Amino acid sequence: MTVDKTHPRYESLLFRDKIVKAGEQGLLAPSALISHGRGEAFDYLIGEKTTFPAKRAMYVAIASMIIAENPVISVNGNTTALVIDEIIKLAEELDAKIEINLFYRTPERIEKLAKLYEEHGYPNVLGTDDDDLEYINNLNSPRASASKEGIYTSDVVLVPLEDGDRAEILAETGKKIITIDLNPLSRTSKKSDISIVDNIVRAIPLMIEIAKDLKEENNLKLIQDIINDFNNEDNLQESLQEFKIKEEE
Repeated sequence: MTVDKTHPRYESLLFRDKIVKAGEQGLLAPSALISHGRGEAFDYLIGEKTTFPAKRAMYVAIASMIIAENPVISVNGNTTALVIDEIIKLAEELDAKIEINLFYRTPERIEKLAKLYEEHGYPNVLGTDDDDLEYINNLNSPRASASKEGIYTSDVVLVPLEDGDRAEILAETGKKIITIDLNPLSRTSKKSDISIVDNIVRAIPLMIEIAKDLKEENNLKLIQDIINDFNNEDNLQESLQEFKIKEEE
């Protein structure tokens, strides 16, 4: 599909097309299109823009990953289809690992995703069937798998897009969980330590810039203050206030 740049919904159509093509290539399960559409609906309600509470949460997320001993970015098919290059840049900026984790896990999908990361310049993605995998207790789905080098031994995990069951269980193991979810009422958002209510296609590029800025500051006290001054529940309440339905002027 060729996306017409003059179309008023050009960017939205562009990202939809990426999801469709990823599905055709076998990178996504059919339900991935439903998930994308659900997120897009929430994005309409915040005006398709990054809100102040979202940006505040991004600073806390990056600060937490900077001081983490083993930060990991968990990726699924949708994340990969939409922002693979940006995810790689963020991982490199934060010296974080990238780990594939899928609900609809098949050897074929894992192999295709791993190959795609390699083609984009990241050959060391974790979570493949060749990896040393452990299994997280009390999680009865394929998402229970976790790389011993990555999520299983991590202290901070960034989980883009919806992943409520695993976010909850991982938080119970003592890991700090960061999520990017456009629904502030989801279990993912509520059970995470830091919830970024924003579209991943805006969030990841902005987080790259925040990482550069905080690293340039090289101020451990500033980074710790950013973390200590944050309350996720309060920030989610502020995020909810951004969901206003009003007629166009």
